[in-house]
Amino acid sequence: MVCAGAGARAAATLVWSLKLMTKNDQIGFATRAIHVGQEPDAETGAVSPPIHPTSTYVQQELGKNKGYEYARTSNPTRTRLEQNLAALEGGIAAPVFASGMAAINAICTMYKSGDHIVCGHNLYGGVPRLFNQVLVDFGLEFTYVDTSEPRNVERAIRKNTRMVYVETPTNPLMVLSDIAAISRVCRQKKVELVVDNTFMSPYFQQPIALGADMVVHSTTKFLNGHSDGLGGVVVCTRRDQVEKLKFIQKCAGAILSPFECWLVLRGVKTLAVRMEQHDRNGRFVADFLARHKKVKKVFYPGLPEHPQYELAQRQMGGFGAMITFETGSLSNAKKLLKRVRVCSLGESLGGVETLISHPATMTHAALGEKGRRAIGITDGMVRISVGIENVEDIIRDLDDALSAI
Repeated sequence: MVCAGAGARAAATLVWSLKLMTKNDQIGFATRAIHVGQEPDAETGAVSPPIHPTSTYVQQELGKNKGYEYARTSNPTRTRLEQNLAALEGGIAAPVFASGMAAINAICTMYKSGDHIVCGHNLYGGVPRLFNQVLVDFGLEFTYVDTSEPRNVERAIRKNTRMVYVETPTNPLMVLSDIAAISRVCRQKKVELVVDNTFMSPYFQQPIALGADMVVHSTTKFLNGHSDGLGGVVVCTRRDQVEKLKFIQKCAGAILSPFECWLVLRGVKTLAVRMEQHDRNGRFVADFLARHKKVKKVFYPGLPEHPQYELAQRQMGGFGAMITFETGSLSNAKKLLKRVRVCSLGESLGGVETLISHPATMTHAALGEKGRRAIGITDGMVRISVGIENVEDIIRDLDDALSAI
């Protein structure tokens, strides 16, 4: 049954959400995460937002509906999530997609044949795979540079450059880019800056506040936080971006399902407390690894010996849970990864459980040996996403696994 007052109540809820989002400077992060887009259900008062698993909506008459027509275009559960994520990143809207890669692909389809994109040379392996093996066939041009030095970005920009794409910290080498400095270059050159903020989450890093035009996340990771759903989001700062991405959602259909939207809404409620614990555990684990005689090198921006430690302190509110370390060889990495028990060997990151992986054969296998060597990824590198278990158990597990080397 359709309640006649549902549309009015939904509109009132939306107005309340929008008012809350316009006062982000007055409302704390955790409060936004728990309340924006997460208001009690207008029909029942349910605290947990309802899931709307519908493909279509009954219309009142021709040309008149209650704000929804077809689920590929929009869905109430999706609307809630998009409001929530926009508020967390300080954007005006946040279209969500079926995966992080779908979100990145959607950004690129905003451009046309002949447009040029400057990218970081040290990205998650799926990104250059998309760029080099798919999108070049549609006429987009890509140049890869070390974005840790803003001058490299400036030198790479051409007359037909439309976007600079930055991942910071990078996956898996944990190299930082100065978002504020690169944004100044982009504004001067009239080029859009897109930042992948997946590793830090909006809790520890706010790219829009530093000058980014759009922010992308794999919501699969820290935003969801429970390793049980795929998703992606693009947070926008201008209305023209929103209109283009909404049109792409409608045309291409790579949208996030209502259930997946609900999973992220549920996960985001605990984002602030989870990130604090991830960060706390991450610092302990990084310090342990840095002092371990079997570990050759540790890549973690929270260590004072990290070459961009000062930038990390200035740009981020915490150092996070992502750590890469060098075991010395593929054989050593295999021995360690076979022995871990608390740490779970698998792809992905950002879950409450500690996840450990081998970039050369997993996340960055598509780059090939030559491509990995060019950016400094070795066969002995291991990447760990430190979870929120008791840190003593994580360290004990790693210590035992390292003893196998």
